Amino acid sequence: MEFLGFSVLTIAKILFAAFNGILFTQSGLDKVFNYQGNLAYFQGHFKNSPLASSVPLLTPIITLLETSAGVASLAGGVLMLVGAELGPTLAAWGMLLGAKSLLALFLGQRLAKDYAGAAALVPYFLMAMAGLVLWAF
Repeated sequence: MEFLGFSVLTIAKILFAAFNGILFTQSGLDKVFNYQGNLAYFQGHFKNSPLASSVPLLTPIITLLETSAGVASLAGGVLMLVGAELGPTLAAWGMLLGAKSLLALFLGQRLAKDYAGAAALVPYFLMAMAGLVLWAF
């Protein structure tokens, strides 16, 4: 079945890429433009965890990971819309980077004993996994 010249599978991939792109671009850019505020939040959040001394090192890593996931997903989705060959690959890489970012955040929340925060990440991770599975077809 096709809609506007795209298969349903391709439409699903584009929509997953768009969702992932919005999620991680916003989150990553928030960390870029409010870096000190995010760093202070993370330092307070992780002050009693094994990550306490690593927060200044880990904050730019998660910022880069999230921003890369978002930009790759958005760019891949747009390229898929225009039929560029690189689009699906770039979007899949965005989904993979997003899943890695969510795993890092999940680990951090668990180590900080913020179980509610960790649980809130599960739907996003499941979305990323579902999006990645689409690329197998």
